[in-house]
Amino acid sequence: MAATIPAVDPHAKRGLVRRAFYSFGQSKAGRWYGIKIGSRIDPPLLRLTRGRFATTSLLPLVLLQVRGARSGEMRTIPLVYFTEGDDVILIASSFGRAKNPAWYYNLVANPDVELTAGGVTAPYRCEQVADEAERKRLFELGVANFEGYGNYERMAGDRTIPVLRLSPSA
Repeated sequence: MAATIPAVDPHAKRGLVRRAFYSFGQSKAGRWYGIKIGSRIDPPLLRLTRGRFATTSLLPLVLLQVRGARSGEMRTIPLVYFTEGDDVILIASSFGRAKNPAWYYNLVANPDVELTAGGVTAPYRCEQVADEAERKRLFELGVANFEGYGNYERMAGDRTIPVLRLSPSA
């Protein structure tokens, strides 16, 4: 049996510190930190610790390694995730910006990726959730996992935030 990324239950109870951290993540300062600082510092920290530590480590993070759609170069991105069975679910929120994040286009072009979290590195294959009812269900679970997605959805305006399901591959 292939190794799988550690499970993250979007309905898990959160303590006071974690709730405060999640609130900060939804603030203007927290969003700025995630875009400008965390996204640059966390990839090397996560690589160094095999997915065990990041500056935003109170959020469940997975390290996505995907080939660039145009450049062909390997890209490494830390992303908030949750699981459903062995599948990893990602929300392409881009912090509520009007455009999808670059990593989303890389995943669409190159769906075979490597994920690292909790000391486990494993190959996965990505597919975008096309069924609207299923996308909505999974997005709501994403909001249960990190409330900020609800704010990001409002901020994104007319953009429908993509939901991606990554399944273990051989």
